[in-house]
Amino acid sequence: MVRTLRLFWLLQRAALRSMLQYRMNSVIGILTGAVWQGTGFAFIWVVMHTFPSLAGWGLAEIAFLYGLRLTAHGVAMIPLMALHNIEFLVREGEFDRYLLRPLNPLVQVLGNRLGLAQVGDLLVGVALLVVAGQSTGIEWGPWPLIVCVVAIVSGALIEGAFFLALCSLSLRLLDTYALRSFVDEAFSTFGSYPLKIFGSVVEWLLTYVLPVAFVAYVPASVVLGKLDGTWALAGPVLGVILMALGYQVWRGQLKHYQSVGS
Repeated sequence: MVRTLRLFWLLQRAALRSMLQYRMNSVIGILTGAVWQGTGFAFIWVVMHTFPSLAGWGLAEIAFLYGLRLTAHGVAMIPLMALHNIEFLVREGEFDRYLLRPLNPLVQVLGNRLGLAQVGDLLVGVALLVVAGQSTGIEWGPWPLIVCVVAIVSGALIEGAFFLALCSLSLRLLDTYALRSFVDEAFSTFGSYPLKIFGSVVEWLLTYVLPVAFVAYVPASVVLGKLDGTWALAGPVLGVILMALGYQVWRGQLKHYQSVGS
């Protein structure tokens, strides 16, 4: 395990150095991500000027929720974004070479590249957390800080687990882009608002079926005093379980992989 983690770190560093050789492209990629997410929050800002409160949440509180979700998204997708092109690796037969090397194929795939656009997502998310955290009147102390850090990590595990599992299906089904886009849209769209505005049925589905609520809505509610603090424990437990299941899906689909030459 230690050796695998060390090799993963070395491959990620090598991928970063490779991508930074094209500095302007890297800068454009980061700025694109930041502008895209900034545009998304600008839409919320316009909506909030028409409706000053959504389900009892003000602009600063929704900005805090948005920042928490976006930060978790960036933490998850920066190392996992290489999986986005797995269909290409399978169709072109490039995945075969990962199976011939004495290293976990998943580690090798992830070592190909980093998500530079998601660095922009992360920067916007952190900026929103800092600014909104000062505007909401939260009494910052050890507990709110711990909840936020744990929420970012657990939110990244939850979203990353679904991304890993759905990308894994490409080893067998070849193309899962539509399904991945649907789930990603659910996390990015519904995860950026207080779930109560969508009605009780949708809130239940996004809490207990597709657990979008535990990425940002539940921890943000805890920090803002809208929900009991014991709910903060659900996110990390769920994140670890889902990531373990996501990895098992990867291992299971790997057994069904067939080379294009088969």
